[in-house]
Amino acid sequence: MIHYQRHVLSNGLRVLLHQDPNTPMAVVNILYNVGSRDESPDKTGFAHLFEHLMFGGSKNVPQYDEVVHNAGGETNAFTSPDMTNFYCIMPAANIETALWIESDRMLHLNINPTSLSVQQNVVVEEFKETCLNQPYGDVWHKLRALSYQVHPYRWPVIGLIPEHIEQATLQDVEAFFHKFYHPANAILSIAGGIDAQTLLPLIQKWFGSIPAGEPYYRNLPPDPPQTEKRTLTVQADVPIDTLYLSFHVCERTHPHYPTTDVLNDLLSTGSSARLYQALVKEQPIFSAVHTHFYGEFEKGTLTIEGRLNPGITMQQAEDAVWQVLTQLQTNLITPDELQKSINRVESSMVFAETNLWMKAFSLAYYEQLGNVEWINTEITQYDTITAEQIQQIAQQIFTPQNCSALYYHAQHPQSNEELTENAALFESA
Repeated sequence: MIHYQRHVLSNGLRVLLHQDPNTPMAVVNILYNVGSRDESPDKTGFAHLFEHLMFGGSKNVPQYDEVVHNAGGETNAFTSPDMTNFYCIMPAANIETALWIESDRMLHLNINPTSLSVQQNVVVEEFKETCLNQPYGDVWHKLRALSYQVHPYRWPVIGLIPEHIEQATLQDVEAFFHKFYHPANAILSIAGGIDAQTLLPLIQKWFGSIPAGEPYYRNLPPDPPQTEKRTLTVQADVPIDTLYLSFHVCERTHPHYPTTDVLNDLLSTGSSARLYQALVKEQPIFSAVHTHFYGEFEKGTLTIEGRLNPGITMQQAEDAVWQVLTQLQTNLITPDELQKSINRVESSMVFAETNLWMKAFSLAYYEQLGNVEWINTEITQYDTITAEQIQQIAQQIFTPQNCSALYYHAQHPQSNEELTENAALFESA
């Protein structure tokens, strides 16, 4: 159970405070309600660009990292399709420093030709390194474009093409900042060795006078229901033939989400996972196989990825995966297998509560989902999941008309020795 206080400032900033007297540290976390789904199709990658720009200094804090380090802290951030999150960890005794610098960059971020040019170059180089010059680097560009036709989930967080960032003007960037990075579109969560009654006046001091900004109401175009299987075949200079099967799943707040989460665990987590047992251990179809399931706020995907063994055709590999999925659709899983997966998922949720940053982030995350109290109650939904529900969700999700298949062929297949080495790297990634 995570105890917290919730407050809303007059400018709309939502504040969540968790007191932990057992630590001298504190985490100041700010979640902005903006991700890659909020970008224009012709100006993608902006949310990720701002993850970098926000560390470029502000009016009164020209060297953000230096101030944090001098206060004994560390800082980082991440961008997803649904949000951008920044956090600062430092001794609770220095927490006002974190409030000062976070408020300063919310109000007075340095957006000028020099800072923009520097971060544009950083992001473009990152794009080239991770997406253009790395084996399988373009997988998510191709797979998202295959899975989505209209919804902005159809491009990855880093952006659709590097030119969108290269060609971004100062006016473009300023408009994006003023639209999204303000109190009415942000959540401040703080966890650690704090005293809430002492902290509230400090929060008011540093954030209360910041103009609220215009509320942002998201109205994104829904993707039309997929009615037939989509396929794409690619041949590239990669080590191993790889199969990707992507299936549409429910949004994060849907009642079916916990069941889908457990179904994903059954397929891919641990040495007893269905895909590993059937297609790596029992049949030498794949050298490695796992799933990608991120719990997007809107209707997302569950993707199966498998690296083929030498001599296995793409058709053989896909047929083998469908056999595993069909078994889940036709036969109920055992009570022991179900309980094992539920325990594993619940353990990860409980373990997150032991991490101070995760407490702060989770408060903001559940607030953004729509109800901060879900941080304490969502876990109870997993206890009631039945084998019949797992079967029903498998029947709904794993159909050809709900599948987007990417067949990624290697131009020069590897030897068995090279394959073994790469499989080990794949498993550790």
